[in-house]
Amino acid sequence: LSGLMLSVSCLQPSCFGYPLSIFFIITNEFCERFSYYGMRAVLVLYFKYFLQWDDNLSTAIYHTFVALCYLTPILGALIADSWLGKFKTIVSLSIVYTIGQAVMSVSSINDLTDHNRDGSPDNVSVHIALSMTGLILIALGTGGIKPCVSAFGGDQFEDDQEKQRTRFFSIFYLSINAGSLLSTIITPILRAQECGIHSKQRCYPLAFGVPAALMAVALVVFIIGSRMYKKVQPQGNIMTQVAKCIGFAIKNRFRHRSKEFPKREHWLDWASEKYDKRLIAQTKMVLKVLFLYIPLPMFWALFDQQGSRWTLQATTMDGNFGAIQIQPDQMQTVNPILIILMVPVVDGLVYPLIKKCKINFTPLRKITVGMFLASLAFVAAALVQVQIDKTLPVFPAAGQSQIKVINLGTDNATVWFEPQIQSVNVTSMESTAYMTFETSQLLSFKVTSGNKITTQLTKLSEESRYTLRVKNNATDIVAELLFDNVTSKPEEGNNLIRFINNLPDTINITMGDTSFGTLASLSASNYNLFPGGREYKITAIINSMPCSVTSKALGFGSAYTIVINKCSGESLDVTYSEDIPPNTVHMAWQIPQYFILTCAEVVFSVTGLEFSYSQAPSNMKAVLQAGWLLTVAVGNIIVLIVAGASKLSEQWAEYVLFAALLLAVCIIFAVMAYFYTYIDPNEIEAQLDEEEKQVKKDQDIYEKQVEADSHM
Repeated sequence: LSGLMLSVSCLQPSCFGYPLSIFFIITNEFCERFSYYGMRAVLVLYFKYFLQWDDNLSTAIYHTFVALCYLTPILGALIADSWLGKFKTIVSLSIVYTIGQAVMSVSSINDLTDHNRDGSPDNVSVHIALSMTGLILIALGTGGIKPCVSAFGGDQFEDDQEKQRTRFFSIFYLSINAGSLLSTIITPILRAQECGIHSKQRCYPLAFGVPAALMAVALVVFIIGSRMYKKVQPQGNIMTQVAKCIGFAIKNRFRHRSKEFPKREHWLDWASEKYDKRLIAQTKMVLKVLFLYIPLPMFWALFDQQGSRWTLQATTMDGNFGAIQIQPDQMQTVNPILIILMVPVVDGLVYPLIKKCKINFTPLRKITVGMFLASLAFVAAALVQVQIDKTLPVFPAAGQSQIKVINLGTDNATVWFEPQIQSVNVTSMESTAYMTFETSQLLSFKVTSGNKITTQLTKLSEESRYTLRVKNNATDIVAELLFDNVTSKPEEGNNLIRFINNLPDTINITMGDTSFGTLASLSASNYNLFPGGREYKITAIINSMPCSVTSKALGFGSAYTIVINKCSGESLDVTYSEDIPPNTVHMAWQIPQYFILTCAEVVFSVTGLEFSYSQAPSNMKAVLQAGWLLTVAVGNIIVLIVAGASKLSEQWAEYVLFAALLLAVCIIFAVMAYFYTYIDPNEIEAQLDEEEKQVKKDQDIYEKQVEADSHM
């Protein structure tokens, strides 16, 4: 660990002009951010695929968790400043955090309740209870230490180390991005592995376990540096004073609401009976900025959907990038990569060019542009979703059934669906697409092939798919309906495969490591799941003789019926019938929406904090930090409200709705920004200093005068 190595090499309280303690703090922050973002990257897919929640519930719980993570920093700041101090708060809540990550990892162990060893948990409620407990502990931990760690790092510097302190914050935020980027790449890879004691599943225990281990490392590293830290005693929280000042002003104004009391210039001036002029003036400045924060949550409502809706969108796309197979949750890495690239480009090239063009690109205008760009990113996401929807299969609705025909014979065949609904011609060794029928209207089907004919009555179930196997034998026509137990697209980019034996002999089939068992002539196997983007060896044992072939490269999210036709030498002849088409829209099409949203983040987030700090007094920065984090929390709550209330069945329509809402809020913010007057807090505080000096001077003159009068 960097802190330990430097302590050995330097053996002094400072190293390269920096306090040695900050190396422990930076290492701690890197590990903690790796832990948080690594866990969060796979969270929505854990809800969807392990807990078997639908997209809406998965999204709702994800955003509830994120909102909680941004509400708890206020609690952490109060505990640190008013009770335990920063060091004890970080240690205490890091222990809570580590326990939460460990509980999360345990909750994802499939074998915990899989008593019948069928590959799925027997008691999902246990896993849900453990997951929710873990997430609450993580939210308390990560949120609680968020306002403390950077401030604790700043406390390690002396007053004359302003340059080193500034550089520390740059390195500190670099460690946040490094932890976020690495974890978002690594944990989806860990999740994609297969592990388990009795049955192999996606390895969520490892994907959550590694972040838990990193959090334990973060805690240990932080404690190791304990003796080197400069620990500032808690001195009370400025947020508490501001809240009390506002509360007293409102209460006092309510008490003096009758017309006999003269109005005051500002409603906060009603706090002057109890609080000094400086605190009231500072609170006015802060409230002026906080008022501008009111529209900002809508930006975060869109921004944080990268980890929910956009990740779920990626599950229906093709992640094959040639030599690399990208997991849906890895697409989130595009954001931190682009951030690292975009920040220097925007600061060093874009802003200077705008300045050269003599455009007054004020901070509030930058924030407005950021909101507009985020709205544009969701329009791009909606356009991608429209293309995805075109590739999705249409499954039978209520009152409907679907049938496809596979001709297993050497002669062409014609099938009539009675009474006089439609007919279809099927070439030898070919298959049709699924045809949709009203279940109650389809009573029978008639098949002709060569000079033979057969008719069969049908009794179909609603909302079901069937495959009609047709073969013209030497003596008759075989026509049998096969129930296709698939009414949704395979998830996580997996493929469903089944076999039909078109040989006269009974055969035993394996594909890869999966055995399909023994198949009699013209019988079909059940579907089995196979990961996408690979080729598999298909082996058929015919009369004790192996015959094999390598499958074609399977796509992602498809289903195939593979027909075993004949064995020539040791080579197997097969044909493929596509039951569900693979994902054809490439994940690369998500890059434009990520790029636009990252541009939005650069001009919105960085500028927002910079503007806030420039418009408020130095001792009020904690209040603004709390307000900023609160906008993120409220933004995630907005996702819950809008997604729950909209009742839109189409995902692209929800994206357009969010884009429209942010555009409307953007216009409101632009109007608010137009009427905003920029202030210089230093100038106002200098005036207050002068007034206080004058009051003190007048007080001294008055006291001297009183003393002189008493001697007369």
